[in-house]
Amino acid sequence: MSDKKLTYKDAGVDIEAGDTLVEKIKPFAKKTFDKNVLAGIGGFGAGYLLPEGYKNPVLVSGTDGVGTKLKIAQMSNIHDTIGIDLVAMCVNDILTVGAKPLFFLDYFATGKLSVDVAADVVKGIAKGCEMAGCALIGGETAEMPDFYPEGEYDLAGFVVGIVDRDKYITGEKIEAGDKILGITSSGIHSNGYSLVRKLFFDILGLSVHDTVEELGGKVSDILLTPTKIYVKPVLELISKVEVKGLAHITGGGIPGNLVRILPDGKKAVIKKDSWEILPIFKFIQEKGNVPEDEMFKTFNMGIGMCVVVSPEVADEALSILEAAGEKVFLIGEIESGDRKVEIV
Repeated sequence: MSDKKLTYKDAGVDIEAGDTLVEKIKPFAKKTFDKNVLAGIGGFGAGYLLPEGYKNPVLVSGTDGVGTKLKIAQMSNIHDTIGIDLVAMCVNDILTVGAKPLFFLDYFATGKLSVDVAADVVKGIAKGCEMAGCALIGGETAEMPDFYPEGEYDLAGFVVGIVDRDKYITGEKIEAGDKILGITSSGIHSNGYSLVRKLFFDILGLSVHDTVEELGGKVSDILLTPTKIYVKPVLELISKVEVKGLAHITGGGIPGNLVRILPDGKKAVIKKDSWEILPIFKFIQEKGNVPEDEMFKTFNMGIGMCVVVSPEVADEALSILEAAGEKVFLIGEIESGDRKVEIV
């Protein structure tokens, strides 16, 4: 038996590095705090007071990750934007019922902790929280030797939001004749990256450092464009007009997500020529010889959030969103019929 004393660090877990990370990320998190935060980063739990002004408050929760987009960040050694994606995927989901995000927690897991990499990731998460108007009040950093390949990490996020019960958006009021507005996406967002990686790196043989002339930029910049956060413009819209339904366009595209808010006996008819498909999607479809229906089932195709309103307020809703800085199109209409989404 060896006389050498075995430590946790010998086994691959550096507690001091974890403590250093906590101190490094505290300023990022604190910038997101509001008056309702009771305790923040570093404790065993984080407290948050329910905001005033809600008559019958409903708490709404959501959790998500960013899929294999993480691979692009790790291949590129660019880690300060993927956190925005993480926040976006969570807050955009709970936004669909009209919920305002209150607070966010993250889970970061890796084989060997790099303080600088983890700090960059959390810096992006904090920026996403600022964009969404919510507080980053806690999280977990897990160092698990032998579990993840060197240089890789995984991310998950969790958000809690709030909405008054009588303002909870369910889609049940959607009826024939209602209009569907589409708010544009910033790009691929955080879905379909298994197909994207196969095309860019296996089929086309590109690296993250290559420039794609047709798309006007480096592969890393194009593929790491952060997911758009829709919270502030959509909450502004909800405060001014009745919104009957909201669909966050993620994996499954418009057909797979818009159908989730349709009541029985109603279908959505989407006119694919009513907005300009973003260049990145044209590139993927052409270079990968991807069928059009597969593109619409896999990607957002340039529309990141669908908004269903009555025809009487459609123009006003469009103007409100445009005034908030969003690019919006009238992309379809609700009709009677079997519950489905038709792309025509």
